[in-house]
Amino acid sequence: MKPLTINSGKSAIMLVDDHPLVRYGLIQLIDSEPDMFVCCEAGGCRETLKALESNSPDLVIVDLSMNDGNGLDLIKDIRHIYPSLSALVLSMHDESLYAERALKAGARGYVMKQAGTKDLIKAIRTILAGQIFVSQSISSRLIAKQTGHASDNDNCYVGLLSDRELEVFEMIGKGLKTGVIAELLHLSIKTIETYRANIKKKLDLPDSSKLTQAAVAWINSLDK
Repeated sequence: MKPLTINSGKSAIMLVDDHPLVRYGLIQLIDSEPDMFVCCEAGGCRETLKALESNSPDLVIVDLSMNDGNGLDLIKDIRHIYPSLSALVLSMHDESLYAERALKAGARGYVMKQAGTKDLIKAIRTILAGQIFVSQSISSRLIAKQTGHASDNDNCYVGLLSDRELEVFEMIGKGLKTGVIAELLHLSIKTIETYRANIKKKLDLPDSSKLTQAAVAWINSLDK
């Protein structure tokens, strides 16, 4: 973990990602900016909460998938324990699936890892200024919901799924097998099978074949 250093006048940023190389790259990017620096880093949920006991960042950048939990649950915990601490999600997961859930969990913004570095720095500064940062497409979608003009996709039945179930459902739709999903989420195959069973029950899908068809159809609908 990177120790806390004193940088007067700069905003302190904490990084939470279970990939050391990702954290290293983000440190180089953020520390090169004149108005911010990385004060500490963590690779999982437990490590994050422990680090926050002795560090006081202005913003926490959180990935959604970690080796000991879910980023959305971590954001909820941070919001409960440190209500004034802002969080920004930086994830490989599709923003159309998770941005709104992240905001509901307490995050102040969402950036996909595929976005450019300028977008990430802009998001950090936007949130530190007290505003919310999401892409234009997500912003339009949220406005449409508030004004009663949401599309059918926005009201899709996947809203019945928990955050983790949706994560598994998305991976099924992208053609990933149970063993691969378990490895990516750092969970057992038995746990993933339990999530699959819960999804089938909630979405009223009779078997695994229908589950796969529904997941693929959902993923395809996002591109339309």
